[in-house]
Amino acid sequence: MSRYLINSEERFQSLIGDLRELWRRNHYLRLNVTTGKDRSLTQNATAHMWFSQIVRELREDTELEVKRFCKLTMGVPILRAEDDEFREFYDSCIKPHLSYEQKLKAMDALDVTSRMKVSQMQQFLDAMVEHYAKLGVVLVAEKPQPRARRLNEQREAA
Repeated sequence: MSRYLINSEERFQSLIGDLRELWRRNHYLRLNVTTGKDRSLTQNATAHMWFSQIVRELREDTELEVKRFCKLTMGVPILRAEDDEFREFYDSCIKPHLSYEQKLKAMDALDVTSRMKVSQMQQFLDAMVEHYAKLGVVLVAEKPQPRARRLNEQREAA
């Protein structure tokens, strides 16, 4: 199975050539096409930074519990609305068979944010901002610092 990332005219032209060659050889092709970029590393880092902030400010749940809650109540609806494969799986295997508490635990094993595209992850982050603002937590997207830089700053502060 071949995977292609098409992000330029040249890569697109190369793909067309490869597809023509495969067609000539096999006369059978099955293609799965996805569009949009996967969530960005910055978006992922922001979400995890916010999970920690929420725990520090509200002091009601662990970071894992906050992550589970956000994935279930904010991420799942986004994917159900925009990802037919996810919706079919979730609605047949998770939704009718698990209690709310079991669904929260299932978030440990279920890909939610890792399936998201950049636009979906932005919806997820926006939902977090809106939800936690109602609880008095102001989530601000700062540019995450590299781990080495954070460690140096922590050492200097100590």
